[in-house]
Amino acid sequence: MAKKTLVIGGGFAGMAAAIELAKRGMQVELVEIDPGWRAYGAGISLGGATLRALKTLGVLDAFLRVAHGSDGVDIRTPAGALISQLPTPRLAGPDVPGGAGVMRPVLAGVLAAATRAAGVAVRLGVTFSSISQTETGVDVAFTDGGTGRYDLLIGADGLYSKVRTSLFPDAPAPSYSGQGVWRAVLPRPPEIERCTMWMGDRVKPGVNPVSAEEMYLFVTEDRAAHERLDPAGFVDHLRALLAPFPDPALQAIRAQLGARSQIIYRPLEGLLLKSWYQGSVVLVGDAVHATTPHLASGACIGIEDGIVLAEELAGGGGIEAALARFQARRWERCRMVVENSARLGVIERTGGDKAEHARIMRDSHQALAAPI
Repeated sequence: MAKKTLVIGGGFAGMAAAIELAKRGMQVELVEIDPGWRAYGAGISLGGATLRALKTLGVLDAFLRVAHGSDGVDIRTPAGALISQLPTPRLAGPDVPGGAGVMRPVLAGVLAAATRAAGVAVRLGVTFSSISQTETGVDVAFTDGGTGRYDLLIGADGLYSKVRTSLFPDAPAPSYSGQGVWRAVLPRPPEIERCTMWMGDRVKPGVNPVSAEEMYLFVTEDRAAHERLDPAGFVDHLRALLAPFPDPALQAIRAQLGARSQIIYRPLEGLLLKSWYQGSVVLVGDAVHATTPHLASGACIGIEDGIVLAEELAGGGGIEAALARFQARRWERCRMVVENSARLGVIERTGGDKAEHARIMRDSHQALAAPI
């Protein structure tokens, strides 16, 4: 059994693992390189599977107090006519909405409070400088000069994971998808009650409420090159992407874009490793299965990783056996999210078959509704 565990990385997956392991009586330390333990980004959309995972973590009530829950997703034409309302099953319980929007830092704050409340020893502004495995454990040297010995090390340090590089030096780098996503934070008009998307030919903007007063805007754009863009042009560029949509509601949103809109741009990348662990070191979340946001499930599968890993470690049989069970249990679900999200991006970039796009969306969400 992993009596003493180190989690490297304080993102959603790392915190979920730390919380669940601590709940089972294990001694857990978490180190996070950012001294402010900040979560970058604007809003995030969470489906029923994610809310179910938050319920398992014991933070759903706290989350719903600071997020905006709703049922369904409105799909509209560029002119604003309602095409359909996609259902969002209430997977977390009959009294819990089928989906929610929240600011990333707000969700991170909920999980951080739960991590500390669970008794996890958190150290900020620190990461590892070296990792060395022996037959009896993992020896870690830290950037603050300290050292530690652990039964298990969990690498949860994100898309550009240093733990992954240390564990698997020949692992592939994240792959650029040919798309980037724009996000912005705006006042929420009363007519925006739930996640709403407009179906343009290539550009598909959407908004999702994150509170009673705010919503976030998301727009996916085709971009041939993985490049850094000058923030000085963000407002004008995002306004230009929305210009072809005559819907008055979307044009009103476009008119509000300005210096206070917290606009960010992120190139979309993906990654899926075939091996997730070696000895007593295991990778979780974006460190091992990073996905583009086309299924809005990256946070979901990362948080689920933490839950399943804790369950398998509590199941006995030795650490390596538990890690093998963990990967076997998670593989197909995470592969489906990563590969189906990537395929949706290809269809969007190439003007591909809309029926295939709809089928992948439907089948993927049905799969996500299944128990983990």
